[in-house]
Amino acid sequence: MISLQNVTFGYRKWQNVLSDFTFELKEGGVYGLLGKNGTGKSTLLYLMTGLLRPQSGQIVIDGYMPIERKPELMSEIFLVPEVYDMPRVTLREYIRVIKPFYPRFSEELLQRCMEGFDMSPEIHLGALSMGQKKKVYICIALASNTRYLFMDEPTNGLDILSKSQFRRVLLHGMTEDKTILISTHQVHDVEHLLDHVTIIDRNRVLLNEPLVEGDEPINLEELFIKTTELSIQNS
Repeated sequence: MISLQNVTFGYRKWQNVLSDFTFELKEGGVYGLLGKNGTGKSTLLYLMTGLLRPQSGQIVIDGYMPIERKPELMSEIFLVPEVYDMPRVTLREYIRVIKPFYPRFSEELLQRCMEGFDMSPEIHLGALSMGQKKKVYICIALASNTRYLFMDEPTNGLDILSKSQFRRVLLHGMTEDKTILISTHQVHDVEHLLDHVTIIDRNRVLLNEPLVEGDEPINLEELFIKTTELSIQNS
């Protein structure tokens, strides 16, 4: 379980991205993290992985605080950032280096995910385009088999076919005890994957509810617009 209690963080003095923010995330399922630009979605992911330190408040994941970066927790967390680079080595060399950090790393799952993106594991990371790097990194993240997987705009930079492949690949790596939190503006790319949706503002959670299948599919884009409009009217 992930718990944030009264968390405040800002990159500049007197300008907070998150203010007195409280939020809880239960284990299991695929969560969509939505919000307007500047509401702190990416910041939230970096705080939960211990890459940023809150100025006040507390973050606890399964009894551990991410800012302490304990191996017991770090081996159960994987972050796929929106923008990143990869070393100029082969994929197999890269896996050999990172595999010891993730006790349940599955080369079999890596192979299946790579096949899902129509990519061979016999590749050199330095020769890939940005879209290809993103696909490889997503495969590595899933193969690491961590309990918590955070993804920041995972479909940005992917073409239409690759976005369809992404949805299938994500299902390959999903298990009952895994929690995936996807921060995105591209709602249409992930809406059929989500079990739960969370919409945030700078200092509050506007909506944090499971998606229950009914007679008609839920339009997440319309839900997001209505929720943010009501928030503005009530502020």
